[in-house]
Amino acid sequence: MYDTIIVGGGPAGLASAIYLRRANKKVLVLEANVCGGQIVNAKDIENYPGYEHISGFDFSENLRKQVLNLGAEIKYETVLKVDEDKKVYTANNVYEAKSVILAVGSKNRKLGITNEEKFNGKGISYCATCDGNFYRNKDVAVIGGGNTALDDILYLSDIANHVYGIVRRDTYKGELQELDEINRKDNVTILYNSVVTELIGNETIEKIKINNEKEINVSGVFVAIGQEPNNMMFKNVVDIDEKGYIITNDEVKTKTKGIYVAGDARDKVLRQLTTATSDGALAATYAIKEME
Repeated sequence: MYDTIIVGGGPAGLASAIYLRRANKKVLVLEANVCGGQIVNAKDIENYPGYEHISGFDFSENLRKQVLNLGAEIKYETVLKVDEDKKVYTANNVYEAKSVILAVGSKNRKLGITNEEKFNGKGISYCATCDGNFYRNKDVAVIGGGNTALDDILYLSDIANHVYGIVRRDTYKGELQELDEINRKDNVTILYNSVVTELIGNETIEKIKINNEKEINVSGVFVAIGQEPNNMMFKNVVDIDEKGYIITNDEVKTKTKGIYVAGDARDKVLRQLTTATSDGALAATYAIKEME
């Protein structure tokens, strides 16, 4: 019997493990792949307090080693189900705990076109605020038709030489006030009814093809077409919103006592490294209080 089982070994889950072990709780982290989550692929992290520069891999390794040195267990197993009694089922085992923290994160929705994986981190980015500075004074494109895409265009317009907004439809679904501001920018061009059909380059992206016809020279492509949470296996113990995110209160609690959510898997405004670790600390703190 564990005090807490953490499902997911990303920054949120590992931050939870740190706080729980410092409270001398018996902790198991279950991770399907590698510790670190999406941040593992980040070439350079510049927006996390305390680090001017650190690679996503090094950051994740530091967290993993810290968790192990504190005495938590990490096992690499895929979780299939969690029940109300805090039993956690994997393909090969059933684990029991007094509390469970779900920190499975979410993944960026991909374009699904040729060379997308090849250029991941070499011209393709799914986070403008994370990677925008790498494209200072260069030409870039933002793909997407919602608020995130509009935010990214505004943010990048102050960094990049020129920003192309690529929209599948004939309008944006986002805030009109932001679109008005974008339309006043001299270094932004919006291409409506447009779809990126090809990414072209050698070692890095050099240009994109639009609607299988027009080619545009860009050094970076920022994809802002949403995220895909992976929460449906928990629907028996948590409430899930229309976008697939787990509904929580401000204390990161779910409808089931003793089950908490931390990181990108939950419904919230900002999904960043700092908010993930903050969620992890909160979830651990409330779990510890309920065990007292």
